[in-house]
Amino acid sequence: MAAAHEHLADGADEAPIPFRQAVEALRATRLRPEIEIDPAPAPKRLAPYAYALEAAVVERTSAPGAEDRDLADGRLVLLHNPAGEDTWQGTFRLVTLVRAELEPEMGADPLLPEVSWSWLTGALEARGVRYGAPSGTVTRAGSHYFGGLASREPATQIEIRASWTPAEGPGGAVDLGAHLVAWCDLLAQVAGLPPAAPDAGPRGGVVPLPQRRGAHPR
Repeated sequence: MAAAHEHLADGADEAPIPFRQAVEALRATRLRPEIEIDPAPAPKRLAPYAYALEAAVVERTSAPGAEDRDLADGRLVLLHNPAGEDTWQGTFRLVTLVRAELEPEMGADPLLPEVSWSWLTGALEARGVRYGAPSGTVTRAGSHYFGGLASREPATQIEIRASWTPAEGPGGAVDLGAHLVAWCDLLAQVAGLPPAAPDAGPRGGVVPLPQRRGAHPR
């Protein structure tokens, strides 16, 4: 998380105070050690002000010559329009993409899209954050390998794209730190990690996925 603490979005010094406070909340949030997070280029056309982070859930190995593996990865973008957006129902919007590889049998579960969406809403609710106007998609894709790649086992990928509006407090401030922690809970769950330690905050009834064979080396 250290790198994310060192950078603000372009033009942040001239940005409205609520946006600067939101970015500072993201920068100051402490996360579980398996999650590596860094600032990323923010989109320039979606809102007057934007800030982006990218993250990966990393399985570290101490074996000589072995590489760390990414179990899941994602991107979180904070958008702000002081004039508000009708579709957002507010002046802030969070937009995310989360990806991971699953066991093929889990990918075949017909309820996977509904369950995956509940991982997001459950993570937000378990952290007690207030939000509105959620929307998104869950996509799964299966890969089968042939020819020179025939030795690889079939793989199933899941991709969660979503956005929601964080509720604003006095003066237009939002508790973005709690939203970031909830988003990282989603990443960890998709990656199959066990729940965070009790001192990391409430977890509700969220159940992690089993670890997957198909995690990719970094």
